[in-house]
Amino acid sequence: MPAVMANDRHDRSPTDHSRAPAATATRAEIDAFLAKVKGLAPTAEPGRRGRLIFALDATMSRQPLWDTACRLQADMFREAAAIGGLDVQLVYYRGLGECRASHWVSQAERLGTLMERIDCRGGHTQIGKIIAHATRETQTTKVQALVFVGDAMEEKLDDLCHAAGALGLLGVPAFMFQEGDDPITEQAFREIARLTRGAYCRFDPGAAHELGELLRAAAAYAAGGMRALADLSARRQSGATKLLEQMRP
Repeated sequence: MPAVMANDRHDRSPTDHSRAPAATATRAEIDAFLAKVKGLAPTAEPGRRGRLIFALDATMSRQPLWDTACRLQADMFREAAAIGGLDVQLVYYRGLGECRASHWVSQAERLGTLMERIDCRGGHTQIGKIIAHATRETQTTKVQALVFVGDAMEEKLDDLCHAAGALGLLGVPAFMFQEGDDPITEQAFREIARLTRGAYCRFDPGAAHELGELLRAAAAYAAGGMRALADLSARRQSGATKLLEQMRP
């Protein structure tokens, strides 16, 4: 998988914790995320596949989350396949300034294979590179959504807000999913979501079911917009169906 270099035209990718007690993730937060998605504009044009950037923090503390994401990513494709399909690009950062992006893939198996080759390594966050990369990608071919999953933010918030504002002007919502309850991270993720007209949600560490619901919802939006999310209620079961039903007027 090629490194993310600003001048790499074949693989356009990004150039270059404190913990405090807080309430754990609740159903209300997930409901709020889904409700926010409900108000977003339509995504892909009729007959065109949606494009979603799936970005992950791959620093050392994220190994359990990475393993979970490897299992859940196939669900995103299955959700989108029923709507019209989805092309996904994997972007991740780890180590000393390493930030990489895959080719765009249209099959869950290919994305799964890419993810299985990656191991998490210690390092600082590089969320700014993720946002800058999403901006460049959509300037070339429209990207319907950016999904980012992580648990930390160690960058200058003003810089991230500036980059998020530019992405928002291009109409790319950022869905910022936070594992855990770090307040600094929450502030940053909420601002990025607000500036891009996306959505923020926090989930409990190791809560694969909660994360899975969020990823499937984001994939449905990227592939088919709000109509696709409404259609999910006819195919979902148990908790996921109940959440989608709560979005109806």
